[in-house]
Amino acid sequence: MILVLAGTSDARELAVRLRAEGYPVLATVVTDSAAQSLAEAGLAARVGRLTAEQLAELAAEIGATAVVDATHPFAEEASRNAMAAAKRTGLPYVRFERERQTFSDRPGLVWADDYERAAELAAERRGVVMLTTGSKTLRIFAERLLGLPDTTLIARMLPRKDNMEKCEELGIEQKNIVAMQGPFSKELNAALYRHYGVTLMITKESGKVGAVDEKLEAALELGIECIVIGRPQIEYGSVHEDAEGVLAELRRHTRGEG
Repeated sequence: MILVLAGTSDARELAVRLRAEGYPVLATVVTDSAAQSLAEAGLAARVGRLTAEQLAELAAEIGATAVVDATHPFAEEASRNAMAAAKRTGLPYVRFERERQTFSDRPGLVWADDYERAAELAAERRGVVMLTTGSKTLRIFAERLLGLPDTTLIARMLPRKDNMEKCEELGIEQKNIVAMQGPFSKELNAALYRHYGVTLMITKESGKVGAVDEKLEAALELGIECIVIGRPQIEYGSVHEDAEGVLAELRRHTRGEG
């Protein structure tokens, strides 16, 4: 049995591929919608944020032979918990991380090491700021940008009740909320930028599957400056960007191949 920490579309595809290769799979996810997506593919899932200890207990309960961490590139806590659980149980830890986006030193791109630095850079620039980093770190940007002269914060996030409640709590007006589930095409991104008169866009380096390229390409073509938050620096050990790499490592660990 392979314990897969999932939740994203590419993690779901990986879990499906593992099962097709003959590995029994149990996935852990944070949301009910992610569990439903896995269920539609015939995959079992446990819902909820699990600590390292809880992950270790679950691995022992199901007789896991490996832990595959296919969480989002910015799910730093989940990855650290997965590594700790694997170490505690003596199981192989395999990291699957989506391919990085293709932009690097394009004119108009500004890189930030973390959310706080991104918020400071945005505060220096002001204007109409579209935030596309999700609700988890919304407070960091709201507290730094709301109330600044000549500054409007547009929050783009999933259309969930808790997200809307957070926006209300932080003082973000309804007219400045884009509640939609991506990924978005380049054309839709451009239309949203034009509609709101965006002068600065903030995103995370989530990877090509996360449609970061489409966000950036649309913005840069319109002359909109972009702040890109780099991925957390975590020592995973071996990292794979495709299913073949994960499968090869699993075969070595669980089947003695290679």
